[in-house]
Amino acid sequence: MNKPIRTVSIFCLLLFLALMVNATYLQYWKAGALNDNPLNRRVQVAAYSQERGAILVTGRDPVAESVKSNDEYKFQRTYPKPLQYAPVTGYFSYYGATGIERSTNSVLSGDDSRLFVNNFVDLISGNPPKGGNVALTINPKAQQAAYDGLSALGAGVQGSVVALEPTTGKVLAMVSLPTFDPNKLASHDLGAVAKKSQELNDDPAQPLVNRAIQTRLPPGSTFKVVTAAAAIEKGLYTADSQVPGGVTYQLPLTSGESGEIDNEGRSCGANGATIPFSQAMEQSCNTTFAQIAGEVGAEDMAKTAEGFGFNQDAGEYFSDLAPVADSVFPEDIDKAELGQTGFGQFEVAATPLQMAMVAAGLANDGSVMKPYLVDEEQSADLNVLSKTDPEELSRAVSADTANEVTKLMVDTVADGTASPGAIPGIDVAGKTGTAQSGIDDVPPYAWYISFAPADNPEVAVAVMIQKADIPRGEIAGGVYGGPIAKAVMEAVIK
Repeated sequence: MNKPIRTVSIFCLLLFLALMVNATYLQYWKAGALNDNPLNRRVQVAAYSQERGAILVTGRDPVAESVKSNDEYKFQRTYPKPLQYAPVTGYFSYYGATGIERSTNSVLSGDDSRLFVNNFVDLISGNPPKGGNVALTINPKAQQAAYDGLSALGAGVQGSVVALEPTTGKVLAMVSLPTFDPNKLASHDLGAVAKKSQELNDDPAQPLVNRAIQTRLPPGSTFKVVTAAAAIEKGLYTADSQVPGGVTYQLPLTSGESGEIDNEGRSCGANGATIPFSQAMEQSCNTTFAQIAGEVGAEDMAKTAEGFGFNQDAGEYFSDLAPVADSVFPEDIDKAELGQTGFGQFEVAATPLQMAMVAAGLANDGSVMKPYLVDEEQSADLNVLSKTDPEELSRAVSADTANEVTKLMVDTVADGTASPGAIPGIDVAGKTGTAQSGIDDVPPYAWYISFAPADNPEVAVAVMIQKADIPRGEIAGGVYGGPIAKAVMEAVIK
């Protein structure tokens, strides 16, 4: 072979090798990244051209499903009750996915390895492949009651409702307002989708935020049940004890300026006197719980709070949705700050899910169950691929302590600030909260937690109202949160 031919041959060989290396690089090393790239239109076309599984409530009613379309994508993702369920289902669109659509995408899309046999049979038989279904724990009646109750506060309301089944951790309701219409983000009109996405992201009310798990605020007086649990668990008091009262209480002067605590006119006894523990809870006496927190001590307050889920990785124990904000009980606090934590202020911060877990833990004899939304994952023909088993997150307090706190909460509904949540003929355990925002011109936050029936709980509820068209002086967890919690409890019990 002469030199020119040999040179051309070597050059062609090098080109062939380069082609093979490039093909291997793209199809092996870069395949995953290219497949996941949101700009990869082929991936989106393929995803829309396959029938995606349904998201179900009651095991059969779809709150997200795919229907045939007359365009290149073949299937259109639709949401029959968009505003109620958007914070849970999320959306599936050209620009990505959120909520359950994202966390269970492998099942819904049909890519899960457990669907291999079904997909293979479809391939052999010539039928188009189908995604699997995801059945949620949501109780539709409770979800409707939570949505209607929160919506009734007005168009500008910002808040959330979470309901749990105490013995299992099942999420029976999860509502967040303001909400959005996922149908508009799942549209095949990509220009309209981009415009709507930008509009939602720019909205100062943050409708894309699931306030049930992503908004963390001071829980205010609802945290007093944790303080009471810590004191009873330590052996300092029982539900029948006398506790410190007072019109006012001066926090210990340990860190510069320290404020004077009052009870905003509620009946909490004279300074230096004692009052029944039931009265302190019924009247939500800040002066009492500030002093009790000091008696319990920072270490035991933190231990009890952490038993209910504070300072834990929320995304670890609740992975059905993301992201999830961690609830916080502050560390390295002085005596003045400790007193403020006793009634849910200073740097105590919780999500509505966390406060529902507090109520559910007390309802379940002190055992806090891991909350979950996904009940079952199914194949397209409804064969069960997996079913979630209830699992304990932690033992917050003893059963005796939980029962003592329950007595105080029942009294608070029967004769105290939580009375708007009462259900005729049923003992309800509840606690109100009105938490100061600590921000100028930002009104207080209203909270309400409860569970019922108190002697055999079926449902625990947390209501958080971050903002509503309510005069500042009228904001109260009992007045506005109580009726919502009552409606949700009735929806589950009756």
